[in-house]
Amino acid sequence: MQYLAGIILAGVLAVAGVSPVLADSLRTGAAAPAFTVTTLDGRVLGSASLQGKVVLLHFWATWCPPCQAEMPALERFYQQHHDEGLEIIAVSVEDRSDEAKVRAAAAAYTYPLALISNATVSGYGRIWRLPLTFVIDRAGVLRKSDWSGEQPISATSLDEYVLPYLKTPVTN
Repeated sequence: MQYLAGIILAGVLAVAGVSPVLADSLRTGAAAPAFTVTTLDGRVLGSASLQGKVVLLHFWATWCPPCQAEMPALERFYQQHHDEGLEIIAVSVEDRSDEAKVRAAAAAYTYPLALISNATVSGYGRIWRLPLTFVIDRAGVLRKSDWSGEQPISATSLDEYVLPYLKTPVTN
């Protein structure tokens, strides 16, 4: 029933021209909202420390089948392009009580993972559908927002939406 209510609300908001996912300040082509996460291994990463890198800020959960389907493609892309300046930060929306499940799922991946309770990501709006990914270029500009399950992450979509920004040189 909650799922149906969410779909109806999204439809009503879409007709009204309001996005239920995106914060008012979240516009493609504008500066990406600041964020900070403390990863499962204790590192603190954020928009300021990642300046000059292409960042995928990815929201997921262990109980989300589409999320689980995308994670291996993200890992392959990360392995191929991390040395070129790619950073992927996967933020699980699960509660701290589920940390053991998140850690078990995270063991298969080398990119940084965090719990949402250890993240400051409020500028990205209410995360109510998963998976959800944002692409931020080397200059800190939001290049793709609201990348969600209807348009799954794959090798092809990563090449299309992320690779062009990796080819852009770092400017200081």
